[in-house]
Order: sequence, then structure tokens, then C-alpha cells
Amino acid sequence: MADKKTVPHTTTDAGIRVQSDEHSLTIGPDGPIVLNDHYLLEQMANFNRERIPERQPHAKGGGAFGRFETTQDVSRYTKAKIFQPGASCEVVTRFSTVAGERGSPDTWRDPRGFSVKMYTEDGNFDMVGNNTPIFFIRDPMKFQHFIRSQKRRADNDLRDHDMQWDFWTLSPESAHQVAYLMGDRGIPKTWREMNGYSSHTYSLVNEEGERFWVKFHFHTDQGDGNAYLSQDEADKLAGSDGDFHRRDLFNAIRDGDHPSWTLKWQVMPYEDAKTYHINPFDLTKVWPHADYPLMEVGKLTLDRNPTDFHTQIEQAAFEPNNMVPGVGLSPDKMLLARGFSYADAHRARLGVNYKQIPVNSAKSPVHSYSKDGAGRTETVSDPVYAPNSYGGPAAQPDTREAGLWHADGDMVRQAYTLRKDDDDWSQAGKLVREVMDDAARKRLVMNVVGHLCDGVSEKVLQRAFEYWRNIDGETGDRIEAGVRDKLGGASKAPGLASAESIGGA
Repeated sequence: MADKKTVPHTTTDAGIRVQSDEHSLTIGPDGPIVLNDHYLLEQMANFNRERIPERQPHAKGGGAFGRFETTQDVSRYTKAKIFQPGASCEVVTRFSTVAGERGSPDTWRDPRGFSVKMYTEDGNFDMVGNNTPIFFIRDPMKFQHFIRSQKRRADNDLRDHDMQWDFWTLSPESAHQVAYLMGDRGIPKTWREMNGYSSHTYSLVNEEGERFWVKFHFHTDQGDGNAYLSQDEADKLAGSDGDFHRRDLFNAIRDGDHPSWTLKWQVMPYEDAKTYHINPFDLTKVWPHADYPLMEVGKLTLDRNPTDFHTQIEQAAFEPNNMVPGVGLSPDKMLLARGFSYADAHRARLGVNYKQIPVNSAKSPVHSYSKDGAGRTETVSDPVYAPNSYGGPAAQPDTREAGLWHADGDMVRQAYTLRKDDDDWSQAGKLVREVMDDAARKRLVMNVVGHLCDGVSEKVLQRAFEYWRNIDGETGDRIEAGVRDKLGGASKAPGLASAESIGGA
């Protein structure tokens, strides 16, 4: 039994000592409870309100704290202080699944979020990415529809493979990401053993004002980034340990096995983007390493677990609009939209003053004109407007922003202008034919067949077979043969997906 002298006294949230943790205030030991039992009322009221809305995508996840250090000299590309040789800062990193709810299994087939917040001397820099270098769509108008197609139906609130494939096969730009998803990277073995990517193209500017385009790659130091769980292994873990990935990360750090990643960049000269044979801002494409080789930048290491998951991880808010001088956005349409949507999602979920939650607070000085609002804890002082004559903070006109570029033309609602090698199938085909070996292709086919045999209607099946033949003819033929064999050679009547153990994306 613990020594009472070493145990802190229970208090209310106002710091007032509490007489009992077990007994309510009643009229006699057998009588009714009373309204002036303020501690009981506080406990019940707080319990009723202790859940905040979960994230729309990326609801299930986990994370940890650590450090980032720049180990190489990349100053010719950026003036960002955090990317100067020897610079370092504290970080918080969150990993997640995209489509599952907060209580869903970690091992569903799904892309994994890979988000890093660097607390730099110039403010917070957030890298919001995934474990794949590309994404399903390239225009933000389709994002809401995409997420809804991956979540739950309106009528029975069940995940539905038919609507997933319906959306994918009507959106051929998804082919590259779907090929990743249905392959081994669709279920990473652990978060520690997967890579992370910005996916988006960002901009850099150096001290001389030269501009560059850049993609971020965090390569795991715990293997080659290709460690995976088979579908059967993932299904078993979904039933036996739904928090497998979260538990693995926490236990590894607790036991002193601190995971790390090497940050590498692909850098494209500013002028190259105008004539490159594919659109370098298209989120469904990668830049071939032969054209833009990876260069080492620094090291990310996670060495500290959260002590309060809710305040430190669940309330962590990552947003691609958090950029420090020397790094900026690009003409990537999805990135530009996310520059608004992520911050707005945090305002809706956590309140307008979410950046005052400690995990989101900058460790550098903050001199803003934000004022009031629910949940505000930081005090302000006059003047509360700009411009002013009373010594309030002032903008610096000589600040050179990275995310600026020349653009002209009429306002239109159109797709990107196609370039010589812009198509939706080529890179997905190379992934299947040239990156995957025979064993990986076999697993890909098995994964797709299993997914398509779970409630996908005949009309969508026909489109799915053609979709895969456009990626790779032989793979498409094998997928159709596998589906027909599994379904007994007959057309399957339309139905609803019921077995989430397959893990809808």
C-alpha cells in the first residue's frame, strides 16, 4: 500500500481538496444525493464532454516526440534555418490510417498518414504526408467525394467495396495509388518500418532569392521501407490486437529502441518545371530518381512517448500552411486547397484557438493580432489592430516568401494542361511490372481479387477488370480470372460489402 504522505491529494479542477473519490454526498448513508455535491456534478459533467470530434480522415493513429537534425549542407537550396548544417529542433510525429474511425484496427488495408511538426526557431514547420509518394486524385474538388466513397454507406452505415471501386474506376488518375494500396505497402508491418513522403511538391528559396521545387522523402532506418503484413496476418491482428501499430511504436520507444528516418530531398530547378515531360505538380505522379536523384538532408529520431495521449497526440494539429521562411507551397492544386482545409478542420474540431494547445504551440515567440474566441488562454495586450502608432508588431516587407510564382490566364474550371508523358496508367504500370517482383505481383493479384469478391457489383467489376488491364494487361487478366474462379464463374449480383476484415481502403 502506498504511503499516504507521498500520494497527492485529489482536488477538483479548481484545485479544491476532495473528501472522497468513492462516495457521493447524500442525506444520510441511505438517502438521496444532493444537488450541491459539486464534485460529483463536475465528474459527471466532464465525463459527458470528454470526447472531442474525431478527425474526418486519419481518425485512428498514434505518435511520439523526438528530434530532427540537419546533417548535410543544403543551404544552396533554402535559407530555412532548420535546414542549415547542424540545425536541430524538437518534433512531434503522428502516424495514422486514412479511412478508419478512431476505434478501427490499425491493420486495415489503407494508406498511412505520416505527419511531422518541427518546432523551429522561426515557428512551426509541418510536413503532412503519407507512406506513399503519390495520392488518389489531383484536384481538391474530388477530395470530399473520394473520402466518402471510402467510408460508410448512408443506408446501413457499412463500408462498401462496391462504392470504393465505383469511385476508383471512374477516376483513372487513382490507378497509381491503388496499385500501391493493393500491393505490399497497403499494410506496412509497423509504422517504424515504413517510409514517409510529402507526396506534394513544395518550393524552396535560398538567401540569394533563387527558387527550387522539392519533394520530401523520410526513409526508415529500420529496413528498406518495404516490410509488410500479408492480408491473412493483418486480418488476424485486426481481431486479436486492433492497436498493433500503436502498441509497437510505444513499446519500442519505451524499451529504448528509438526509430529514426533519414530525410532526403528531390530538388528540381525552378525553370525545369516549365518544360518537364510530366506535370511536376500532379499529386498522382512521382519524379523519376534518374532525373532528380535523392540527396540526404538530415535525421528524424523519435525517443519520447506521450504521457497524455489525448492532449499530446489526439489534439495535435498538423497543417501544410505552417511553413517557415525558405519553404513554401507550389502550384499543386491539392496542396493549395489543403493549405486551407487542414487548418479549418482543426478550428472546427478543436476550436479557433487550437494553436494554444501546448502540443501545437510554437516554441518561438508569437506576436499575432489574434484575439478572443473560445478556448483562448494566452493573454493579449493593446494595441490589438494594425497598423498602429503604439509599438505593436509590424510585418517585415523584406521577408522573401518561397511559395510565390508567376501565373496568368483566365479563371477556368479545367484539368491540368497535359504534357507529353502525362497519362494515368504509365507510372502505375511501371510500379507493377518493374518495381514489384513476381512474388509481389502475385500478392497484389490475390489482394485485389479478395477485395473485388466482397460485394462489388457486376457493372463495377467489368470496369475494375478494364482498369487493371490499363495498368498492366497480364495483371488485369489474372485478376479477372481469379475473381471469376472465386465467384464460381458466374456474374455476381450487386451486394454490399460486409467483411471489413479485408480492409477497405
